[in-house]
Amino acid sequence: MKRVFFALALTATVAGCAKTPTQTGNACAVLDQKDGFFTNWQRSAKKAERAYGIPMPIILATMYTESGFRQRAKPPRKKLLGFIPWKRPSTAYGYSQAVNGTWDQYRSKSGKNSASRTSFSDAAQFIGWYHRESVRKNGVAPNDAYNLYLNYHMGHGAYSRNGGRSNSAVATQGAQRMQTMATRYDTQLRNCGRR
Repeated sequence: MKRVFFALALTATVAGCAKTPTQTGNACAVLDQKDGFFTNWQRSAKKAERAYGIPMPIILATMYTESGFRQRAKPPRKKLLGFIPWKRPSTAYGYSQAVNGTWDQYRSKSGKNSASRTSFSDAAQFIGWYHRESVRKNGVAPNDAYNLYLNYHMGHGAYSRNGGRSNSAVATQGAQRMQTMATRYDTQLRNCGRR
């Protein structure tokens, strides 16, 4: 009987860890919902901040912009003939929406071969690493959410070739959304004592 109860409690706890947080517009509420024994998003985001020098609000705002904090997020499928579900436009997946090639590159360069795009902690580390590469390769300031996002969306090479300008309305809107959220998250985290 004790084993059955323990198994049910463990299943409920693990299932709760994977649930997408509500109130994603409030960083404090997001972290409150993910502050448990098995998962602690604040600790994971702070660890990524310390490792890569990218502010925690920017790491969180990247996840908000890319996946809405959905663990298994994927780009929507294209439609064939306007209604038949077809291929996805990219291999982006998980919290960070990292594509296969970039994720493999991160795992190889960081030595984190078992990192998973569905792990919040691993995704936070990836985002910190990628943004630090933007700082190193393209001279973006670590707290420049707008240009960090353009690097993230366009890739380092395209950002450099285009002089930091995007011809894509999607990238520009995403960068504006991320800049707004990073500023909001920073204020919220300071107000609730988590910054």
